[in-house]
Amino acid sequence: MSATLTATRAAATHATATRQRIARPADRVLVALDTTDLALARRLVEQLRPHVGGFKIGKEFFTRLGPQGVEAALQGAPFFLDLKFHDIPNTVAGALRSAAAMKPFLVNVHASGGPAMLRAAAAAVGEADPRPLLIAVTVLTSLDDDDLAAVGQQGPAEAQVLRLARLAQANGCDGVVASPREIAALRAACGPDFTLVIPGVRPAWSAAGDQKRVMTPAEALRAGADYLVIGRPITGDADPVAAARRVADELAAA
Repeated sequence: MSATLTATRAAATHATATRQRIARPADRVLVALDTTDLALARRLVEQLRPHVGGFKIGKEFFTRLGPQGVEAALQGAPFFLDLKFHDIPNTVAGALRSAAAMKPFLVNVHASGGPAMLRAAAAAVGEADPRPLLIAVTVLTSLDDDDLAAVGQQGPAEAQVLRLARLAQANGCDGVVASPREIAALRAACGPDFTLVIPGVRPAWSAAGDQKRVMTPAEALRAGADYLVIGRPITGDADPVAAARRVADELAAA
């Protein structure tokens, strides 16, 4: 059996296991803790943990607060470590080994790092216990076709997303991060066992902010999303718990 086929089957197994942990619509929601205020992050986790599936730790939080901040804020809550590693294969593999020590259930890299980097990343997470899901970033949700052209990437955005998703799947990744607009195409191209983590999700009652390719939570769920990353519509609300419940109600209705 080829290494690529083995990696693809392993990815399908882990993606299926991940969906089994989604017992209620709210479990699909990962709240973005995009803050450097540890006390605020901890308070949000304490308030929201019963109402969502987990949290997203990104560069803003991690650069200031590091692994100790992750432990202090999350206190064992499930989390997605969203650091988007993109470097030479050996460096990315080492970074993922270090990341796995924090026990995230999701980690990510940039698919544009290429086949060798993706294979090294898949091998590194395969050493971890528990093994996190490895998700590849395709095209950032802040970019549109004009932005891709400006940096010399071949568009349109959906075509680039699909190219990178197929590359990630062939080299051992469990799924991708993509905008809501590409969900249906990704499901058709990569199948039902490919985990789709979707930022750029904005309830109809919230502002789009700096996201350009957006969709409501209900629309994203109906299209085939597994996890929805939602930040400001929940964390920036005067009542974050009420906002999280409102999102969960929308998902349940969908």
